Amino acid sequence: DFEAWTGNVRLLNERDISAEIPYTVDADGRFTAEAPGFEGGQVITEAGRKGDANDRVIKALAEGGKLIARGRLKHQYPHSWRSKKPVIFRNTPQWFIAMDRDFAVPGGGGQASLRDVALGAIGQTQFVPGAGQARLHAMIQNRPDWVISRQRAWGVPITVFVHKETGELLRDAAVNARIVEAVEAEGADAWFASDPSRFLGDNHSAGDYEQVMDILDVWFDSGSTHSFVLEQRDDLSWPAALYLEGTDQHRGWFHSSLLESCGTRGRAPYEAVLTHGFVMAEDGQKMSKSLGNIVAPQDVCNQHGADILRLWVVGSNYSEDLRIGPEILKFHADIYRRLRNTLRYLLGNLDGFHAGERIDVAEMPELERWVLGRLWRLDRMLRDACDSFEFHGVFTELHNFCAVDLSAFYFDIRKDTLYCDRPDSVERRAARTVLDELFSCLTAWLAPFLCFTAEEAWQARLAAPDAADSVHRRQFPDIPDAWHDETLEAKWRIVRQVRRAVTGALELERAEKRIGASLQAHVTVHVTAEQAAALAGLDLSEIFITSSGEITTAPAPAGAFTASDAPGVAVVPVLAAGTKCERCWKVLEDVGSDPGHPTICGRCADAVRHSPLAAE
Repeated sequence: DFEAWTGNVRLLNERDISAEIPYTVDADGRFTAEAPGFEGGQVITEAGRKGDANDRVIKALAEGGKLIARGRLKHQYPHSWRSKKPVIFRNTPQWFIAMDRDFAVPGGGGQASLRDVALGAIGQTQFVPGAGQARLHAMIQNRPDWVISRQRAWGVPITVFVHKETGELLRDAAVNARIVEAVEAEGADAWFASDPSRFLGDNHSAGDYEQVMDILDVWFDSGSTHSFVLEQRDDLSWPAALYLEGTDQHRGWFHSSLLESCGTRGRAPYEAVLTHGFVMAEDGQKMSKSLGNIVAPQDVCNQHGADILRLWVVGSNYSEDLRIGPEILKFHADIYRRLRNTLRYLLGNLDGFHAGERIDVAEMPELERWVLGRLWRLDRMLRDACDSFEFHGVFTELHNFCAVDLSAFYFDIRKDTLYCDRPDSVERRAARTVLDELFSCLTAWLAPFLCFTAEEAWQARLAAPDAADSVHRRQFPDIPDAWHDETLEAKWRIVRQVRRAVTGALELERAEKRIGASLQAHVTVHVTAEQAAALAGLDLSEIFITSSGEITTAPAPAGAFTASDAPGVAVVPVLAAGTKCERCWKVLEDVGSDPGHPTICGRCADAVRHSPLAAE
């Protein structure tokens, strides 16, 4: 414990006892002169076996009457991960960076300790999730001085000279310049391979200085990457917008980068820090070869395609450990299919669309203006989610929009208009204008994670002469504020609530074999006055996907269908009166009203007469 150690040092000083720790074992594993009477004793041999030192110490203790007991214990013992041989721990002189010694903070920050500068920088950094800030703050607040030296045969050298008599570092700009020049030209090994005189020059004697052969801690190496990655490339800028790594890097890369940058630049090297969990097997277990539960990314790409893997990433809550396996991938493949079908629907119904077909928003039916309002709100949500790195929220919002708002609602309602209205009708032109806007937004929004699918869709429809040649060269479209209409949003929340009750009633009718399809039905819907006002003026058969319908505020008869999520609504479905139109499949009383088209309704007859095929 750092505080306990400093307290012990004070006690030792009060008793005139040296607090300096002796270096009793040398690099060869032998006792030094700091262990009087045992100098030369070998603690461990080069073969990794026990030397004679332990026996010599035990013998001396026994002869001095200071050995109380002796025995053998079997226990776990540390081994080298490379040689597999046992290792020993020894005291060695090291290089430290002081945490509490004031220094001149770069950038005009006055005098402060590295600890204080780092703690201040943490407070100015965005952390995602937010708990990471407190975690890193506690680590910096309680850590000891930073040991930056290691004694290994490879690594980045600590390129300094120390005076043999005084122990002072050599601070000479000319010497440092020669070291930099050599390392830039020949790499870090130039330090180890060169004679010291190459760097010391004529002003310093090689005999007076010790060339330090220690290497830097690899965390110091990684903590310095912001400098040579960001500052030396024209296409990047310092500080980094984001550092992203696993949760273990609060004591690793995030930590060392913060200290190195605060010491050399006076601030953190990042604007934000994002930490994520680790990838686990589907059942939450750690992946391992022995369990056979490893999911290799290349296997997922080969089986499902890269976009499914990317969809799994964006669909997972990275603030926790991420699970992956066959069933989870199957789930995301199904979501992918829905998103892809949304794009297919748009492409199919936009075939032949041109700028002259567009219609002003003010002329559009309410349903189309509601969809544009949903685009406006979704755009705000997505931008906010991206700014806060909540990519899971992006996935959820886009999936719900495509599956619920579009496929299950808007597309379902507008199929009849798109397929059966005359080509120049205001409703059809408005619908195709909105579909064009949907295509523009969805391809841009999906492109960051469904990059191949979005590009495939974009290339299938390069209609505009000024369109970007790739979806990935686009920005998110700018959505006009005029599309936002809170009154319309509130009204259509009521409409959708009533529609859910009608849909439930029709599903029950189909299950009971009283109708085969919703278009065979006429519905009478009993509603509140507020609900009636919301539905006033709308084409009910269009909204409910029935052949006809009516709204009443009269009390509902016994047995009328009700739904718990649509209070105040009761539905009475019956078979629609009339004949089935062979073109739109609605059951209507005006089928055959046009002598030229005796099997279709009046609307369809008008559409057929104005069809481009009829003109041919």
